[in-house]
Amino acid sequence: MHSLSSRMTFFYKRIFPVLWFGLLAIFMAVPLLISWSTGGATAPPLPFFLSWVPMLVISYFIMKKMIFDLADEVLDDGDALIIRNGSREERVALANITNVSYSPLMNPPRVTLSLRNPSTFGDRITFCAPARFIPLASSPIIDDLIQRVDAARQRGLGRRGA
Repeated sequence: MHSLSSRMTFFYKRIFPVLWFGLLAIFMAVPLLISWSTGGATAPPLPFFLSWVPMLVISYFIMKKMIFDLADEVLDDGDALIIRNGSREERVALANITNVSYSPLMNPPRVTLSLRNPSTFGDRITFCAPARFIPLASSPIIDDLIQRVDAARQRGLGRRGA
């Protein structure tokens, strides 16, 4: 079995959000600490703090939509994919995949698998594609997956038609 997902997934899901929200907290805390140490003589104005609230909220919702939904790992097992997310793991047959959507212009690049029959992860599974040195080029790994999913679907249709 080889991995179809990026090794950077752990960084995107676990480390980057901590760094991002930690930096936002530091940028909010430093002016307060300076104000406290000077006895309130250099207190930042209230709009300074109110400007950080939308940034926190918007950041959270963007990460929820673009990063937190990524599967931790996707492994290729020939005629199926092994999906791991947290402590859960599921085997998804290629014939159960109705569509493979690849978005290379996103950061991180995303692959979304639409499933015929929902899994424990739902009817869509999204994972981070391996990084490419040529950003606008298609990924040979994902192109191969698309071809194999199509072949599995054709085999499934051939059995039903006979």
